[in-house]
Amino acid sequence: MIGTDRPVTRVLVVDDEQAITELVSTALRYEGFEVTCAASVAEALSVADRFTPHVVVLDVVLPDGDGVSLAPKLHARQGGVPVLFLTARDSDDDKIRGLTLGGDDCLTKPFSVGELVARVRAVLRSTGALRGADRLVFADIEIVPRTREVHRGGRFIELTDTEYRLLHYFVVNARVVLSRQQLLDHVWGQEFAGEAGNLETYVSYLRRKLDCGGPRLIHTVRGVGYVLRLPR
Repeated sequence: MIGTDRPVTRVLVVDDEQAITELVSTALRYEGFEVTCAASVAEALSVADRFTPHVVVLDVVLPDGDGVSLAPKLHARQGGVPVLFLTARDSDDDKIRGLTLGGDDCLTKPFSVGELVARVRAVLRSTGALRGADRLVFADIEIVPRTREVHRGGRFIELTDTEYRLLHYFVVNARVVLSRQQLLDHVWGQEFAGEAGNLETYVSYLRRKLDCGGPRLIHTVRGVGYVLRLPR
């Protein structure tokens, strides 16, 4: 049976102040985000590898380092994941400004939870996967599940049923490395008994239709499977 996974946007909150992480995580969960927290640089890197967040809310000051140095590591290890920095009023604005030129953002403490949620949504809209009531977005790909319409860069892309289900699963799991078996089970069903090369064939079809609208987003992970991410 084909799965019916709902799209979930994952947020990693990195701050060593428990009151801040509880406030932020509660507000984001209320808005429908999946949230995991970390309190240090080391924990953030470890959690991010397992959690594969769509966006990181990151305090600049951490007990074993700083967010300014951590952000490029997260970018490199998580396929360009965007970051919303939490800064104090006396923080080094020049360093933060240099990092936010790439699509990241910063928010000065103290802040309202409403503003933080709005900033998270804005960062997701401009740089990554976004959970929405009526559409799924990753980079310049937009899917409308209700009508099964797909656009890239504003251009309509006609897909077969199998191509659509494959792309939908990639976008729902953006930046997550998916094994060949996961893709076969989800798109073709666990009782699939067709040719083993079907997956590679349909990934090729999908790439051909998507890549003419921009840089390649579906990347091969040798010995494992595939991942949908921004080019490095």
